[in-house]
Amino acid sequence: MSPVEWASRVAKEFEYNQQDVRQATRHFIKQMEEGLERDGATMNQIPSYVTAVPDGTETGLYLAVDLGGTNLRICSVNLHGDSTFSITQSKVAIPVSIITARYFSELFAYIAEQINIFLQHHHENLLQKYQDSKDSSPGHIQKRLLLGLTFSFTFEQQALNRGTLLRWTKGFNIPDAVGQDISAVFQTEIDKLNLPVLVVALVNDTVGALLARSYTSPGRTKTLLGAIFGTGTNGAYVEKMHNITKLIRSGKFAEGEMVINTEWGAFDDELLVLPTTPYDLAVDTESVHPGIQMYEKRISGMYLGEILRHTILALVSTTTSIDVPLDSKLNQQFAIDSSFLSMAAADDSTDLSMLRKQLNVSFNINASRELAEAVKILAVAIGDRAARLAGVAIAAIVLKSGRLSVSGCDEPSKPGGTPQPRNENHAGKPISTSLGRSHEKIDGQDIIDIGVDGSLFEFYPGFEDGIRSTLKDIDGIGYEGAKRIRFGLARDGSGVGAALVARMAEQESKLAGSTL
Repeated sequence: MSPVEWASRVAKEFEYNQQDVRQATRHFIKQMEEGLERDGATMNQIPSYVTAVPDGTETGLYLAVDLGGTNLRICSVNLHGDSTFSITQSKVAIPVSIITARYFSELFAYIAEQINIFLQHHHENLLQKYQDSKDSSPGHIQKRLLLGLTFSFTFEQQALNRGTLLRWTKGFNIPDAVGQDISAVFQTEIDKLNLPVLVVALVNDTVGALLARSYTSPGRTKTLLGAIFGTGTNGAYVEKMHNITKLIRSGKFAEGEMVINTEWGAFDDELLVLPTTPYDLAVDTESVHPGIQMYEKRISGMYLGEILRHTILALVSTTTSIDVPLDSKLNQQFAIDSSFLSMAAADDSTDLSMLRKQLNVSFNINASRELAEAVKILAVAIGDRAARLAGVAIAAIVLKSGRLSVSGCDEPSKPGGTPQPRNENHAGKPISTSLGRSHEKIDGQDIIDIGVDGSLFEFYPGFEDGIRSTLKDIDGIGYEGAKRIRFGLARDGSGVGAALVARMAEQESKLAGSTL
């Protein structure tokens, strides 16, 4: 059997047909409902305590800290009130000694010091005035920058500004952190440096993506869902309060809406509906946490390259015509990342020269045209399945929201016309980024707006098309429903989203007649 014939046969194992996606969508909705009903469900469905989404008219200057992995990003975000914003930011790598510190306070002491450096560079007057003042009155203390913290680890949220860590991921291991109040530990370290900063919001990155997209989205449509398809995957969406029965029983809420962090990477860890090939099993077995995050392990950029690596190794073992040196990186875990899949899928040259060169440079494989074609077939099959699976989550949330059954209305669009968003880098130089504008209705029906962030969605060829093919296959959506779903990039979601939640905390405090 030739390499192309073998790859074509294996590619069929990654097909996810119409019946499959319909069954998976029904099960996704079921697990969403279980997570809204009780804690400890497969999908956590964590309440964010964010009870409104922006409409683009919000204004003000706020700080944001994005702790999402091995890098730390600090931003000051100026919301202009016309669906545009300016952002000044800095990014530093977190030392390994901090990632594996003994005490949780060490992590936030490091972050507080980085905030101090950031303020010295970009808000020196405000910092100096605050620190030079001897005034300890409430009015003086209130003159602080409000900060939203994007904390991209699994935590249980008790309020807009309060949450406790449930578990670490992404290489972090600070034993005493689990169960501690994240914002309280952070604020203590900020106060030790006498910084004019108050932590008022704790945000998951998907919640930030939803809010950032809603602020910058065209027209008046409120964004339903913020999704991330990158190194990892997760989503946050707007849910009716009366459906969040685990909160209603607590007596905290009864009416309105709230943003829910699904933690959908754990969807169907039981493997009742998810596709499973020998290559998926191999990736899971070798992972740090076998048996969990099974949906994420079939979609996210962290694992797609590993699935491809295992298929290539299986291909090599079936033929004697392919020579792979023992010291080839192909034999190393995580040697292939999602950018390799994107490159392979995008190589449309006659002789697949780009892919063949990469196989040689990265893995020391002198690839023939036939071998490169086989690798491309496998990469496309794995990427296409990921897009179809991504469509399942989006379809389930769209159906559960009931928005497809709501027709258009004649309310005015958001103020501000069609401005371009304004961003600034850390040096303050303008960066122009067009998010585009479009009509709010298609065939007289309301648009359903979805914000998406992540390298897979942005760079993998045809990823959005794969999602849309799934939407068209789902009962209750179909071709006409899929036309009404609009995707838009939620850039700077972790920064702008956190700033927007900080503003919400400020507004809630004013409505309650108190001050932060």
